[in-house]
Amino acid sequence: MSKSRAQRDLFGSGETATDVIGLLCAALPALPPVIRYYDDFADKPRSIRTSVEQSAFELSINGNRVNVDFSRLDERCAFVFKHVFLFILGQNLSIATAALYVSYAHNLAVTDIAAILGAGPTGIGPLWTALRARTMTDHTYLCVKYLLHLLCEHRLFGWSADYSVYIRTALPLPARDAYAGVRSGDVFLGADEEAAIVRHLDEMTAALTSSAGTDPLHEDVCDAGMLLCAYQFAMRPIQIAMLTMRNVRIWQDAPDGPPTVHLTFHMAKQRSDAKKKPLTRRAKREWAPIFVALNAQRQAEVLAGAGRFFAVESNYEAGARIAALVRKLINSEDLGTATDLRHTAAQRLVDAGASHEELAEFLGHSHTQTGLVYYATSATHAERVNRALGASDIYRRVAKIAHDRFISPEELTLLKGEQQIAGVPHGIPIAGIGGCSSGQPACPYNPVTSCYGCRKFMPLHDKAMHEHVLAAMREVVVFFDRSSRGDTSSPAYLQLQRTIAEIQAVIEELEGDNR
Repeated sequence: MSKSRAQRDLFGSGETATDVIGLLCAALPALPPVIRYYDDFADKPRSIRTSVEQSAFELSINGNRVNVDFSRLDERCAFVFKHVFLFILGQNLSIATAALYVSYAHNLAVTDIAAILGAGPTGIGPLWTALRARTMTDHTYLCVKYLLHLLCEHRLFGWSADYSVYIRTALPLPARDAYAGVRSGDVFLGADEEAAIVRHLDEMTAALTSSAGTDPLHEDVCDAGMLLCAYQFAMRPIQIAMLTMRNVRIWQDAPDGPPTVHLTFHMAKQRSDAKKKPLTRRAKREWAPIFVALNAQRQAEVLAGAGRFFAVESNYEAGARIAALVRKLINSEDLGTATDLRHTAAQRLVDAGASHEELAEFLGHSHTQTGLVYYATSATHAERVNRALGASDIYRRVAKIAHDRFISPEELTLLKGEQQIAGVPHGIPIAGIGGCSSGQPACPYNPVTSCYGCRKFMPLHDKAMHEHVLAAMREVVVFFDRSSRGDTSSPAYLQLQRTIAEIQAVIEELEGDNR
């Protein structure tokens, strides 16, 4: 590509330039008049004008307007980093990555850039050590690396394609633990905080299916749906924001049965065509009415198959609304972002015994090594058994169980037969633990094991009765483990784990009342 007249006038022909930056500008080809890229969020191509005089690139990234400002750079340096921007795009990296790295070029002074260009392959090592000592952001160092890759591409200042591996491996970024929050556990929600989220989703579902006639606000239903995607599926805000009408499938297997909802997300933060791999997830049936209500509303607004399902304009809007709702529910000012929910879901899956492949599939990772940090912080098999037994100190502090109220033995006898709870969980006959405000035949869940923790449950005000149930459940856990059926990822085992923790919470409430 020939050099433009503006480029020759500004930087010289190369022979007369006396500084290294001018030499580089003279050696580089002219920028194309237009750079084209594909906007995945808007699902359409876009273009950027790239004249030498252009002081900024105006981009559309994930629904947000982003300006890559070159005005803080020297004119020659601005020209160089426009080439770096174009080079990054040519490496199958996203427009967001290119904009992010180049936007940190202003941290480098003209003397820094001249020193980098003049160092060559033999002198870059000591210079890189000096740059690292300044503890700039990782993005600044990555911008420098792509500048060096650009020199390799054009075989300038002694660089060639043979040095590409050297640049990637021998020039380390500053030491930083990207998973410090995971290792410390600061990013995980506690059991009581998760219970608050589940309770909110239950209440939203109940409000949508109630015949009282007071429907929740559409915005609140949207927020609950986005929260469900982040909590149950560990989806990122961009994946949630990009969910379209055509990616939601709803049907009923039986006329009077609960609906089935399948959602198809795309893989985010992947190179090239890997991001197009679909991630299909099934919503819990008890929460399916949230998506049914949203789908009905959206069908009335737009043509079938068109439009964003949650009607958000960007990934930032989706993330902000999820974080605001979670922080309101758990009464926290820091914890509660969609990323925190993602980390919590991943750790919950690993603690349940998921394999590396299952975790990678769940999170949408291309490589199984990405999620190894969750296994480093996961409980061992013995600790999971202790948790199921309710004997682990870490898991003894469970959320206070939501239930209508305690009832006395006399009140229990006055309840209708269908409201008195009885069952044979895992072959153990249990009765007399309390009542149900809606009636056991109307409940689709298993009696006894699903009653503890339900907001409609009315526990008997008798500590001895609940201690008897707790002992019986512990015997089942020990039987599972000793008979080599201690599969801690099985639904039955996880249900026992949750039930035992919630029985203990009821007992602790009774003990607190007696103090």
